[in-house]
Amino acid sequence: MVSVAVLASHSALDVLDGARDEGLRTIAVAKRGRDRAYREFPVVDRLIVLEDYRDILKIVDVLKAEEAVFVPNRSFAVYVGYDAIEREFPVPIFGNRFLLRWEERTGPYNYYRLLDEAGIRRPRTFRPDEVDRPVIVKMPEAERRVERGFFVARDRDDLYKKAKRLAEAGVIRLEDLDHASIEELVLGAHFNANYFYSPLRRRLELHSFDRRIQSDLDGVYRLPAREQLELNPEVRYIEVGHEPATIRESLLEKVFDVGHRFVEAARRLVPPGVIGPFTLQFIVTPQLDLVVYDVAPRIGGGTNVYLGVGGQYSKLYFGRPISMGRRIAMEIREAAQQGRLEEVTT
Repeated sequence: MVSVAVLASHSALDVLDGARDEGLRTIAVAKRGRDRAYREFPVVDRLIVLEDYRDILKIVDVLKAEEAVFVPNRSFAVYVGYDAIEREFPVPIFGNRFLLRWEERTGPYNYYRLLDEAGIRRPRTFRPDEVDRPVIVKMPEAERRVERGFFVARDRDDLYKKAKRLAEAGVIRLEDLDHASIEELVLGAHFNANYFYSPLRRRLELHSFDRRIQSDLDGVYRLPAREQLELNPEVRYIEVGHEPATIRESLLEKVFDVGHRFVEAARRLVPPGVIGPFTLQFIVTPQLDLVVYDVAPRIGGGTNVYLGVGGQYSKLYFGRPISMGRRIAMEIREAAQQGRLEEVTT
């Protein structure tokens, strides 16, 4: 029987726990200094500790010997890199490895293009000199390049003023501004919808909703308005956790619609398209429109809030709640038993 392997970071515990529930052998590939959780929690059959995440390219033969199916997460994409994943990692990956690079906002392969192909509403984007309304600016931090330095600006002048102040504080680099993603500021309620597309069952499943917890935005929320005005903090938007959420049932029609549109667009642009989990992050406006502002073409971090208890909508498919990690393991196990692994891996 195949093993399930994962980079020991973002959503790995969800994947490992789900694989154990399905009776599959589990492998966690950790970086030294970030391996404690995978030793403390008894869900890992084999723990491989490396000096650097990218060293996973050196243990390909080990993973092959274990008959591993590798489940990608955001850390895998960021630390190993898209080119290496596509060309230097000949281990079966659950999902479409060529879709991972479409999570970016810039370059020829970006999720704006996927959303436009799908006909899904998204925030309008601008170059810095085009800004004529409130916007949110998304760009890498100066030092921690994998983190995004977000800030809100009222207009073009405010954008340049805030960018200069943040650059002087060492938060961002001004030279990154020309390549930043600058989106119109859409006000509304934020949700992450966690989907799963099953090639074996040929169906799209909606498993759960969650919302982000961000630092230090969460702390600013907790301050009374007077203290917020007096302190005037430079708010950061660093994702540090998630919390469960529900959505009004009348909106599920639209949630399913954008999910199906995304699956069809990905099939056209990046064949074979979506395999397994993906997340669409969207805003519900007061007019009850859905505006998708971010895409995760792999397991989303917010699925962790349902680890062990299962997504609230998953029960409607299986008669019991299951986590996204377990749903992945179910698809891998069934594909292996049916001799159809090539349909769920690339």
